[in-house]
Amino acid sequence: MAACFCCFRCCWESAGGFNHVPLKELPTVQLDTGHMGTDVVIVKSCRRICGTGAALANAPIVQDKAYFEIKVQSTGIWGVGLATRKSNLNSVPLGLDKDSWVLRSDGTVFHDGEMIHKLTQYVEEGDVIGVSYDHIEMKFYRNGAQLPCTVTGIRGTVFPVFYVDESAILDTQFSQFYHTAPEGFEGIMFEQSLL
Repeated sequence: MAACFCCFRCCWESAGGFNHVPLKELPTVQLDTGHMGTDVVIVKSCRRICGTGAALANAPIVQDKAYFEIKVQSTGIWGVGLATRKSNLNSVPLGLDKDSWVLRSDGTVFHDGEMIHKLTQYVEEGDVIGVSYDHIEMKFYRNGAQLPCTVTGIRGTVFPVFYVDESAILDTQFSQFYHTAPEGFEGIMFEQSLL
């Protein structure tokens, strides 16, 4: 019997053999070490941000409905939201220019130097903040519950953005969320043409 398989293998290999097609590993959405402030530290497989400054994710939001989360591991000054690549990642807090829209650790939402919302609920250490974006509205969630804050008028190619200062530590989550994403929303995907 073994001789039969040996013969089959020899015949098969001489005819071209097994044409294995190597599988391409799909890229992972994570913090982008190429687009971060000079004093930012990114660790834990590009999922944790600490130090001082901001970092973008490595994928823009191109799909119709995207969702991502942060977990506040240590309080301090921090922010989460969306930004274009033109935003200054060395200057915190973000939201002072026309290229960033962020929820800040003090419960305010800023864009272009203006406070556009003020939350009455405070975010504490251990809380999970979710962000949904459908190219019309950006909404925030605290521990799975939607916050009374909707941001509109976001323009351009935007990326998830995160900033920290004064000992804040944030863990990012782009899949396998702590809380269920809102209906119809899912983790950020890379554009098919990039694969």
